[in-house]
Amino acid sequence: MKYISEFREGALAHNIATSIAAEADPRRHYHFMEFCGGHTHAISRFGLVDLLPDNVHMIHGPGCPVCVLPIGRVENAIQLAQTAELILCSYGDMLRIPAANGMNLQKAKARGADVRIIYSSTDAIKIAQENPQHQVVFFAIGFETTTPPTAIAIKQAQELGLNNFTVFCNHVLTPSAISHILQSPEIREFGVVSLDGFIGPAHVSVVIGSQPYEYFAEEFQKPVVIAGFEPLDVMQAILMLIRQINSGRAEVENEFTRAVLPTGNIKAQSIVAEVFELRRIFEWRGLGLVPYSALRIKANYADFDAECRFQIPALSIADNKACECGAILRGVKRPQDCKIFGTVCTPENPIGSCMVSSEGACAAHYSYGRFREKNHSVTQDN
Repeated sequence: MKYISEFREGALAHNIATSIAAEADPRRHYHFMEFCGGHTHAISRFGLVDLLPDNVHMIHGPGCPVCVLPIGRVENAIQLAQTAELILCSYGDMLRIPAANGMNLQKAKARGADVRIIYSSTDAIKIAQENPQHQVVFFAIGFETTTPPTAIAIKQAQELGLNNFTVFCNHVLTPSAISHILQSPEIREFGVVSLDGFIGPAHVSVVIGSQPYEYFAEEFQKPVVIAGFEPLDVMQAILMLIRQINSGRAEVENEFTRAVLPTGNIKAQSIVAEVFELRRIFEWRGLGLVPYSALRIKANYADFDAECRFQIPALSIADNKACECGAILRGVKRPQDCKIFGTVCTPENPIGSCMVSSEGACAAHYSYGRFREKNHSVTQDN
């Protein structure tokens, strides 16, 4: 299969691992954050950590859109779902995230709320067309990858005159989160982990391109290598980061050249810019309030903004005290550092969002057995 099997070749993986072992300076440690949850799952699924020398450490970042959504926004969605004559459309992962008092959308559905799992924004448009007597709200989440489809859905709703369709917008931005991790004093209060470089997200970069990461390389002297999701992609990106650090460089490099251009997808960016604008501030789970890190619907499309139509309140709800999702998303703890990981908190009974999502770090470690690791600890300063 083109672009799949070629990037899972075991012999090539071992060749790259041999190069990493030869070029990693034994006198120092390398700490790389894979921002995207897709990379986290690739690392766990294919056992890539076992191919790395002990002084190369992989740190999980906040690149899971389901994981970073704060409980308050999930509670907003649950309250919306319980509104009479309203249909809430949501991606499947969102249904099992616990909110206030352990409630979630799945339980709300079991109690009579009309919550429907969809697989694309166009599904929500179709539901609105088929149910003109109901208000239909699309619970939109995700990074830059899923934002263009939401923008298209809003434009379609306007063209169709769908006055029963709105979007509860929770789209967030990757570069803002990386900046916050690197420079926010609020984050540092919770503990600082050494970061030498980043593996840049694949799908996000297809949309925004490689240029937005140049700021991190120049301002913070942190190299970034954009990588695909296959195991050889990730291994090659690690080797490229090690070579940058060894030569004293801090640049943006693109391993995922088969899909990512420097300027990204201009048409997708244009559609997003037409429909959305920056929020001044937005709460992220684990990161707190992050300036200019999320999008809201522009005034020209306010008729399709659920926050305007339903006067959705701002809610701030603390995580479960036993849950370490916040620290895991910041990279200062690993899933297995959480006392309830794999015991009270499992994919069947998730306490935190990192165990729910298909891109969550806890789900990756649990599903692929990486919680049994003993020799790959993350160095952190408190």
